[in-house]
Amino acid sequence: MNMTTLLSNDSAVARPWVKCFAEGVPANIEVPYMSMYGLIAQTAKKYPAYTAIDYMGRRFTYSQFIEAVDECAQSLLSYGIRPGDSVTLSLPNVPNALMLFYALNKINARVCMTHPLSSPKELEHYVTQTNSRWAVTLDLFYDRFAEMLHQGKIERLVIAHISDYLPFKKKAGFRVTKGRKIGRVPEHPYIIPWKTFFSHGQNCGTKAVAPEPDPHSGSVVLFSGGTTELPKGILLTSYNFNALAVQTQAITGLIPKDSVLAILPVFHGFGLGLCIHTCLCIGGMSILVPEFSTKTYISSLIKHEPTVLAGVPTLFEALMRDENFKKVSFTRLKGAYSGGDSLYPGIKQRFDHMIKSQGSKVELKEGYGLTETVTACAISPDVYRENSMGVPIPNMLAKIVKPDTEQEQPCGVEGEICIAGPTIMKEYLNAPEETKKTLREHTDGFTWLHTGDLGCMDSDGYLYFKNRIKRILKVSGFSVYPMQVEQVLESHPAVFKACVIGVPDDYQMTSVKAFVVLNDKSTNQEAVRHELIAHCHKNLIKWSVPRKIEFRDSLPTTLVGKVAYTRLEQEELSKISSKEAS
Repeated sequence: MNMTTLLSNDSAVARPWVKCFAEGVPANIEVPYMSMYGLIAQTAKKYPAYTAIDYMGRRFTYSQFIEAVDECAQSLLSYGIRPGDSVTLSLPNVPNALMLFYALNKINARVCMTHPLSSPKELEHYVTQTNSRWAVTLDLFYDRFAEMLHQGKIERLVIAHISDYLPFKKKAGFRVTKGRKIGRVPEHPYIIPWKTFFSHGQNCGTKAVAPEPDPHSGSVVLFSGGTTELPKGILLTSYNFNALAVQTQAITGLIPKDSVLAILPVFHGFGLGLCIHTCLCIGGMSILVPEFSTKTYISSLIKHEPTVLAGVPTLFEALMRDENFKKVSFTRLKGAYSGGDSLYPGIKQRFDHMIKSQGSKVELKEGYGLTETVTACAISPDVYRENSMGVPIPNMLAKIVKPDTEQEQPCGVEGEICIAGPTIMKEYLNAPEETKKTLREHTDGFTWLHTGDLGCMDSDGYLYFKNRIKRILKVSGFSVYPMQVEQVLESHPAVFKACVIGVPDDYQMTSVKAFVVLNDKSTNQEAVRHELIAHCHKNLIKWSVPRKIEFRDSLPTTLVGKVAYTRLEQEELSKISSKEAS
């Protein structure tokens, strides 16, 4: 299928494979032209008594939640935060994070979402890149911001607590167990405790009003996955998030009073876009889980029986390894979605089999997305095809081009994946050249996001991810795709996870090395090593077969759960440097 023959500037772009999702899912959906806050406020007016948030048993109705957001907005204005200012949030999945997220949007300020476990160096990079005036974090992470505060790199630091909105009994229990271990935050004229901040707007007397925000203005900064030393800031708009909300609502079939278990972090597009904003836009309940553990997740599943699950492949694998997972009922489940990394078919098959035996009528679906499109821009439809990432979701378009060109590739031919549609980012923050290289207007009239991912498309519009363009290895002059080698290794029954990198080689210039985690760590490694080499020779061209295999108990991951292959590359380079020095 030649995508360009289907494209026009008409909003009703014909895409026949969209029918694969389900009957009644339209190709194009109108996006509400308002701020994110405006859309949530609209929902609160329709369903004031419905539960918006459940936080460890503490519930906020939509009326209570929007009132808290409004109070936060007034406090921000009373402290002098104005439209166009930036505030960095470094928080887990707690109500404070959501209140501030929508409050900053209401006053047309920019919210910058960061991982609270980021190093002080990374956090300083985020604050500097976004020119943030304020930062908000937990008392647990105060030390990560202390130096920036004392050096005047931020004007104010708001300190929240995990226990701020816990139910009374859980709050008391938290203080006795974990709370007493958290160091006391010192008094400082520029440190504001959460309760002081929250009540300031009511107490200051003067009511400030911000202009109505522009849905297309840069409202949210999320950061790229973190496999590089300093992730890029990705500037997104209210329109981007609202588009995602209507798209995912159409696909998931969520209705008011449905629920989503928000284990994915609010500083990641998948968690923020699906588990929070989409859920709250339609009158659903977002169940906040501030800290991940398999035990906590499974107990939440048993207690709430949410209608939508979303996670990364390692989460689903961890759930299946816990005996208590068998106690969960999935009779109310409407959708289960995997993203953030490639979903190995074996995990999907086992997960589908397990939840079916526990009452589920749905299967785990894989999504493909980037932070540059908020999150998913393609999802497996009802008709599953193995190893496919699915088809573009409503309002989105995809095509495959010859890398670094506009030349479209025929069906089945590999090239760079390009995406167009209303969820595409506004820009890379402070990086005009990188933005220009990534967002390009083609002769078809559309602005396309050049993803940097290699893949292909079949004649029905199904997308297949092959590799990151930057992860192509050249071995004896031939291209080797690490992901392809990883998939072959992971298809062996002894292997749980694999990561492949290129290492310097005197003969081939670069050779393939694999890092492997075994299902059974007591297995004879030498015997398995020979089996895996033979398995690779059977399934791969000879240049792609690993020359070395190193067994590990685990593989390093980025802050969002992807395997951090760059860290393995750095380890190998350090080993080589040490040898040369000795």
